[in-house]
Amino acid sequence: MDPRRQLPSVDRLLAHPALAEAAAAWSRRALVGVLRDALDAARAAIGRGAAAPAEDELAAACAARLASLARPRPRRVVNATGVVIHTNLGRAPLGARARAWIELAAAGYSNLEYEVAKGERGHRADHVDELLGLLFPGFAAHVVNNNAAALLLALSALAKDRDVLISRGELIEIGGSFRIPEIMECSGAQLREVGTTNRTHLADFERALSGDTGLILRVWPSNYRIVGFTRQVPVAELAALGKGAGVPVLADQGCGRLFRDSPGPASEQSVEELLEDGADLVCFSGDKMLGGPQAGVLVGRRELVRRCAKHPLARALRPGKLTLAALAATALGAMAKDPAAELPALRMLSLTEAELRAAAEELAAALRAAVPGCAPEVVAGVSRVGGGAAPEEDLPTTLVRLDPPAGLSDDALLARLRAHEPPVVARVEEGRVLFDPRTLLPGERAIVAEAVAVAVAGAVRGA
Repeated sequence: MDPRRQLPSVDRLLAHPALAEAAAAWSRRALVGVLRDALDAARAAIGRGAAAPAEDELAAACAARLASLARPRPRRVVNATGVVIHTNLGRAPLGARARAWIELAAAGYSNLEYEVAKGERGHRADHVDELLGLLFPGFAAHVVNNNAAALLLALSALAKDRDVLISRGELIEIGGSFRIPEIMECSGAQLREVGTTNRTHLADFERALSGDTGLILRVWPSNYRIVGFTRQVPVAELAALGKGAGVPVLADQGCGRLFRDSPGPASEQSVEELLEDGADLVCFSGDKMLGGPQAGVLVGRRELVRRCAKHPLARALRPGKLTLAALAATALGAMAKDPAAELPALRMLSLTEAELRAAAEELAAALRAAVPGCAPEVVAGVSRVGGGAAPEEDLPTTLVRLDPPAGLSDDALLARLRAHEPPVVARVEEGRVLFDPRTLLPGERAIVAEAVAVAVAGAVRGA
């Protein structure tokens, strides 16, 4: 007899006691979908030679999947890695004002596109464009849903069917196999490479300029670097060339520093400096650069920003109300007397050596109190900005280093920490687990200590 015939029917599984609680909370449609998935997977496994699972086993697996589906998505995790703008962990944590404004915007209806005083339709961009413009007096700003979208919009609005000059060494690929030439192709602009991979001179741009040139593009290299015998044309020189030829210069900065005095990698030119050097437009990430939600910001000459904002593609790339609420609150925080007190990512980058040392000592003490016999070490180490910024630049920090308990490997300890609720994400170096207090939010030292205690207790029990 074909063992697949031994599998229970969907109706039989629906009546199983293990799914009684789920049946009270989930629609029949959802339950049936999960049960069918489980039965299809069981049939496929049997076809590969596996034994037919018992009915109780199938029901328990379906109940577990339903419970997993009901967890918040994305889930909160504790970032103990020391990478401040951690792309895999949601990049920048939002400040208290941003979280509160998101809740207000989500709680009911809002004036997203409504002028309350006039009683007529308004524009969603007004909630953030004015605030962002105040960060850079004399310039205008416009927001879309991420920095790649900002670049795509600028290319589409300003250089469709025209040449865009770019150094060959800046034709980079960013996360998710997203390549600058492909973005340019989607915009309808014509890619015109100048210079060589490692060296590009102003004369290369001068020779390439023609009546067909619509834009000069300077691309921030993210976590890609060419070292040694290199040459890159400064933005100030490109801006002078573009001004003489009537061709705008767009700097895709991605991330780094907002202002010259902002904390962060000194090797990255700030948005403020790029505009001062004559860039007509700068685009950057709202999360990587501002420490807010994922967004793309275009800032620069008013007439160019206006052309981008009025382009049909701008509507397709516009952010929703929750992003706008968080970004408005973040922009306001960036203008505060003490921005680091408002924006968690900025605070993390601003921590002093003494503050990091004190935080590490407190974490080590919490570990010793939570785990009998635990012997954490407080040692010097490095953090990273993350988000692709300054990949070769270290941020000095103080780490807490922990040897895994006997019988537990470093990878096994990391896995147990990730299994905690909320998961704790740390890193390993030379077989030891490292916790960096730089990226721990208030109250998270206790969570780390609890997660380690649970992991070690499980190892002792052999769980």
